[in-house]
Amino acid sequence: MKLEDIWSAYRRQLEAFLHSKVSNAADVEDLLQDILIKTHGNLDSLQKEGSIQSWLFQIANRTIIDFYRKKARLKDQPAELWYQENPLDIKAELAPCIEPFLAALPDDTASLLRAIDLEGRSQKEYAQELGINYTTLKSKVQKARVTLRGLFEGCCHYRLDSQGNLIDFEQKAASCKRC
Repeated sequence: MKLEDIWSAYRRQLEAFLHSKVSNAADVEDLLQDILIKTHGNLDSLQKEGSIQSWLFQIANRTIIDFYRKKARLKDQPAELWYQENPLDIKAELAPCIEPFLAALPDDTASLLRAIDLEGRSQKEYAQELGINYTTLKSKVQKARVTLRGLFEGCCHYRLDSQGNLIDFEQKAASCKRC
């Protein structure tokens, strides 16, 4: 049996079934499209032509269950709160300030932080590239971050969230000319 024949014979029944389970007409249309796609994709798995109706309604029933599961997952996700700032905006605002602070560090420390934190290079790979022990590099990165943090703290007040992401900053005084 061809898909067009099946769809013309059962579309109205499927639509009525969907309307009995889903109140929004737009959602019903979307679900009908999903059922049509699933029917098309699985038509070769239909073994008896006499069982087309029950097979279609099984697809419809599973599609409805998936629809409500997806809706429940979306409902459980917290909406963006109006008072939450986009951390990318803060990072973009501070980006011009990073280079002067890095320039104040020794060259090897600055290049280490540029490679690891700004370029996102792997510490293991970078250690191999430099020909030093991985744990030694990790220690150097931590020390360099502490030094850089000290420079920032001398110039700016900033707040971090519980994961250590920057959420707010304010320049301490106009006398700090690094930014």
